[in-house]
Amino acid sequence: MSIRTTTANGVLTIEIARPEKKNALTLAMYQALTDAVHAAVADTAVRALLIVGQPGVFTSGNDLEDFLQRPPASEDSPVFRFMQTLASCDKPVVAAVTGVAIGIGTTLLLHCDLVYVSEEARLAMPFVTLGLVPEFASSLLVPQLLGRVQAAEKLLLGEPFTGIEAVRLGLANAALPAGEVIGHARRSAERFNALPREAVRETKRLLRAASSEAISRAMQAEAVVFASRLRSAEAQEAFRAFFEKRKPDFSKS
Repeated sequence: MSIRTTTANGVLTIEIARPEKKNALTLAMYQALTDAVHAAVADTAVRALLIVGQPGVFTSGNDLEDFLQRPPASEDSPVFRFMQTLASCDKPVVAAVTGVAIGIGTTLLLHCDLVYVSEEARLAMPFVTLGLVPEFASSLLVPQLLGRVQAAEKLLLGEPFTGIEAVRLGLANAALPAGEVIGHARRSAERFNALPREAVRETKRLLRAASSEAISRAMQAEAVVFASRLRSAEAQEAFRAFFEKRKPDFSKS
């Protein structure tokens, strides 16, 4: 299994463990991620969740070959179920990013409560370059966090950015040397063991109350357009170019 879970000292760690494919996510992995979050919420011994990748890679995004075999066509897709589950998780979620975080590797961070990155981490949301549109309510949350012009650069042009810039933009709490990221994130997650459980839960609910409905609406609207874009000529050209290891040609679109 490419998703591993362990529970220790009140923290359920979800490890994305497919380094041979740069932690590219398959539908089975999305289902495993969803199951892990549900298990953490149901387990009274778990006070916080910690999401980690592998050295040098958090996740390179979707496994396109797997993704295209069963593209997400409805809210019942494993991809969208994971999004809904993480966005509604009522326990603190901490992320540790030690390298590449592409597509959903970046947008899922928008739904974590604490995010720690390596200084040399490389984040990007290149949806447009694949003929697609943003997902995971990033069309709503990225402009809120970064401002309109910075959001346009990151979402329209797909410009990558470093861990240090992620902190400056408000996407992460701290940028650390790569070898220190997971340990720091784990210590932060373990701090919830000493805090009152219900006060933490209610504070997280209040922090998100004003935007929860808007996030849900944004995810639903994005999902409709995303599913349509998957069938578009532009996306098909982008995918062919990816598999053929060439630059896509959008000159006729």
